[in-house]
Amino acid sequence: MTDKQPAGDKTPRTKIRRSGPQQGGRGQGGSGQGGSGQGGSGQGGSGQGGLQEGGGQQDGRRGRGGLAAEASAGLESAEPVPGDAVPRIRIGSVAGFLAIVPHLLGFHPTQSMVIVGLDSRRGRIRFAFRYDLPDPPDAAGSEEIAQHAIGVLTDRRVTTAMAAGYAAGRLVTPVVDSLTAAMRKARITLRDVLRVDQGRYWSYVCQDPRCCPPDGVPFDGPAHPAAAALAAAGVIARRDRAALADCLAPVTGGEAESMRQATDGALRRSEQLIASADRRPDGLQQVIDAGRAAVRAAIGTYRDGGQVTGHDQLAWLAVSLADLRVRDDAWARMDPRYRAAHRRLWTDVARHASKPYVPAPASLLAFTAWQSGDGALANIAIERALAADPGYSMAHLLGQALDAGLPPSAARLPMTPEEVEASYAVTERAGGRRDPATGSASGRAASGRADGREASGRAASGRADGRAASGRAARRPASKRPWG
Repeated sequence: MTDKQPAGDKTPRTKIRRSGPQQGGRGQGGSGQGGSGQGGSGQGGSGQGGLQEGGGQQDGRRGRGGLAAEASAGLESAEPVPGDAVPRIRIGSVAGFLAIVPHLLGFHPTQSMVIVGLDSRRGRIRFAFRYDLPDPPDAAGSEEIAQHAIGVLTDRRVTTAMAAGYAAGRLVTPVVDSLTAAMRKARITLRDVLRVDQGRYWSYVCQDPRCCPPDGVPFDGPAHPAAAALAAAGVIARRDRAALADCLAPVTGGEAESMRQATDGALRRSEQLIASADRRPDGLQQVIDAGRAAVRAAIGTYRDGGQVTGHDQLAWLAVSLADLRVRDDAWARMDPRYRAAHRRLWTDVARHASKPYVPAPASLLAFTAWQSGDGALANIAIERALAADPGYSMAHLLGQALDAGLPPSAARLPMTPEEVEASYAVTERAGGRRDPATGSASGRAASGRADGREASGRAASGRADGRAASGRAARRPASKRPWG
């Protein structure tokens, strides 16, 4: 933008070249009149042959990337997961593209830069991710967003993308300038770069006032047929990210007091189990075995479509999971075929758990959300875990994987439950402690001390070692990442 240009409430006038090779005339790859897609879009359509939603389950809750103005806060991506049933939506216009973005993310973005990676051959959406826009505008922050986005796209071998900034031009344009320059250098084609504000959009690529007037193009995303089709399929878009976070908000009032009492009862139960062992060296094993049995039963209940509602049961689950042997046994049972059931389970436990016992179920929820391609929920769960225990290593490990933009396919189970148990047995025979690089062995929280000590660092995917982008320190400080 020039110094004489308004603060961004009109069309961005900076002429920006496309990054990467041209796709032909406006009707094929540009944003001009005649649009894109095989029938034309009329008003600034985008994409050769139209964009096609990738057909994976969006689950109504999709991610946001988060480099904040003052510091960075971790990538949250949205990605279709093979095997989940969502209708394929073909779109052939900018309005259609903007209509589905909130459904990809799971909420309506504000003050954001959203980047969507495309299959360059078919134009299908592969994944989407979001960044907070620096406010006030910051050159270093804009460059950090651009470089991180390039890293994610390059790692995933994506060579075609679209971008949309949601805010006034004074916030969007600096990031667009950095992003387009970085994309051009990386030979990544940007089919369009948009700015969205107050129900209108502007293109940084199209300079034709016939299709991209200075006052912007009005559009109604929720009323678009693509948005309606996704909403009908259960792929909802919440009001904003805070509305998504509310789904994991802790219980309050009388329910919270009931859970406090139930947690006290769970701790007394664990103490009684230990006392009943008559001081045998394996006295704690009774607590561990009871905890594992409870978790296995709960997993079965949710896979069968049921739910645990009793506060005593929920409290026992939360207290039991604070022992790392119980938590890791549960982690090893997170078969992605049942990810929807597992999300319900860990959401219920995390919401009801007293604060010292939140990190384990919240981290398990983050893992299952990542398995689902649900980056926003994964990061919200990580935030809940670290708010309760800033040093909880499982949460940091999963945060690294999300920051690095690793796909849901990387959320693999490293060991079977039997292998987890054998691993702990070997560790305990060797002296009861693990190498700090892979976590510590014994979790004492079942007997009342939720100190959050960690288990195997191999459990997420074994690939979150140093791939997280630099500077991501606001929510998951690098100094507290044992594997970073």
